[in-house]
Amino acid sequence: MQERPAAAAGERPLTVLPHTLRMAPMPTPKQMVPFYDPEQFEEFVKEWVPALDSQYVLVERHGGAGDHGIDVAGYMSPARLEGAWHNYQCKRYAAALTWATAATEMRKMFVAAAAKHFTVPTRYVFAAPNISRSLPRQLASPTQSRARFVAELATTTDKFFTALTGEEREAVTELAKATDFSIFECIDLDEMLDLHRTTPHWADRFPHAQLPQGPQKMIPPQQHQEAETRYVQHLLDVYRERYPDTITTLEHVADVPKAQLHLNRQREAFYTAEAIRVFARDSTTPAYFEKLKDDVYDIVVEVAEKTYPNGWERHGAVMEAAGTVQVTQTVLSPYVEPKTRKGICHHLASEDRLIWCEKGEE
Repeated sequence: MQERPAAAAGERPLTVLPHTLRMAPMPTPKQMVPFYDPEQFEEFVKEWVPALDSQYVLVERHGGAGDHGIDVAGYMSPARLEGAWHNYQCKRYAAALTWATAATEMRKMFVAAAAKHFTVPTRYVFAAPNISRSLPRQLASPTQSRARFVAELATTTDKFFTALTGEEREAVTELAKATDFSIFECIDLDEMLDLHRTTPHWADRFPHAQLPQGPQKMIPPQQHQEAETRYVQHLLDVYRERYPDTITTLEHVADVPKAQLHLNRQREAFYTAEAIRVFARDSTTPAYFEKLKDDVYDIVVEVAEKTYPNGWERHGAVMEAAGTVQVTQTVLSPYVEPKTRKGICHHLASEDRLIWCEKGEE
């Protein structure tokens, strides 16, 4: 084996890094959520609760001192806590959520409900990153769960219960006996993440995580749409300038094969970018598409402002530059291809931020 040359006097020895050295990967959402503090976890739950039931008229976070055991509430009617509602009890502990902890929270709810702070929720969900195997099995038998819960009321040392008068404790017990314990259930972290992934909050909370699906391909319709009016007008100016004896209106473009093929390519690019815009609007946030437009503009505007003999040359130079733009890393980045960047230029042209033909150029 060939020996490495020794370091010269006064030189620091060469450090050779192993070729397998790599940057540590970003933690996955499943790895991140268990490290949330209780407030962050409640906010995380509030983000996905609407995805669980689209019939909620309002989702509200209550967590904090004096919340009577309500962390996140989903209201089924404007009556809110006085009507049908669902309670999401958030428990972010290092240890798994067990019956003992769950029962304490259930007692808090029954004490508050017996005191008329609210009606018993029609659904009570324990949301926790880590749930013991025995708890879902226990809750899966509502009748047995109720019997166990009622029996434990006689022996619990919870101060919020033992401080009640005998009449108040009896009211809590009777309310528990009359309640269908099928309202109680668990949801684990995998289910929470699956629900959260369907909301617009996913991209903001986990910008490095993969989205469930990418943008749907959009094919240019045969007839130009209203959204295309402005950028197509800018292109028509290019064709009029380049083919002044042949093209004066959009209908004339078809008479020049090179111009028609050029227009077809530009429309394909526009709709490739439009697919990203719609995807950002529906699956993430429109701000990501606006950032993408700004990234492209910041590069191509310097190219566009140079002097050219005509709009055809300016457009070609800008398209070439746009195809190589390095965009900021966001959840949209994996779906941005060269054609997308070119299409972004036509979105910018629709806003008159890019104009191909300038008066006075020779």
